[in-house]
Amino acid sequence: MDITSSSITPTIEIIYEDDFLVAINKEAGLLVHRSWLDKGETRFALQLTRDAVGCHVFPMHRLDRPTSGVLLFAKSAAVARNLTDAFATNNVSKQYLAVVRGFMPEQGSIDYALSFKPDAIADKFANLDKPAQEAVTHWQRLAQIELPFAVSKKHDTSRYSLVRLIPETGRKHQLRRHMKHLFHPIVGDTSHGDGRHNRFFRSQYECTRMLLHAQRLALSHPVTGEPVLITAGFDEQWMHILEAFDWVESAEGSGR
Repeated sequence: MDITSSSITPTIEIIYEDDFLVAINKEAGLLVHRSWLDKGETRFALQLTRDAVGCHVFPMHRLDRPTSGVLLFAKSAAVARNLTDAFATNNVSKQYLAVVRGFMPEQGSIDYALSFKPDAIADKFANLDKPAQEAVTHWQRLAQIELPFAVSKKHDTSRYSLVRLIPETGRKHQLRRHMKHLFHPIVGDTSHGDGRHNRFFRSQYECTRMLLHAQRLALSHPVTGEPVLITAGFDEQWMHILEAFDWVESAEGSGR
């Protein structure tokens, strides 16, 4: 079953729904649920999805606030338990698209353990001494471009790659931290990125978001057992970059 965007409510985009599951295309900047770190926020993906479908929903994974794309919810605690097991045993496949600094190799993997990074408030009671956790990410370069702009004083041009990222594990900020470790930070990442390139994209392309998008999620349906493929389209800022770099075909073809 290949599901693409199908309905839009006034507040949230629903891209898949049946009696047991609902998935949305989370916009960049939207929190999944309430957080002590953002007390002033009034819009949350969990509440908006609950209101749109008219029942309690249970988020099955998390997306960082600046990340857009597929976010899956279960409609009951029983289905949520089944899906939790599927996520824990890597039986759910997630694919992301990102724009990163530099020319990345055509494909590869990074196996680099990540230490725990607590939030200032939300994780204040967490164990800070636990060992680094195994973290594995696979990538494939889909397109690249060299621009005639000297963003860095060391180079007369600037290079960027469009990459597909497939996390094998699900650590906090894994993709962002792995790309930083490879010296190919994600454009627009204010925590793990490069401020010079972030500013360049803001001024040159009016891109104010992090260019990381959860494009595709594939799993076996927890009730019927049928294969489910959910894809999420791009927002205006993503499309502006894809069109400017002639990457639309590369990006949209990767989600099929």
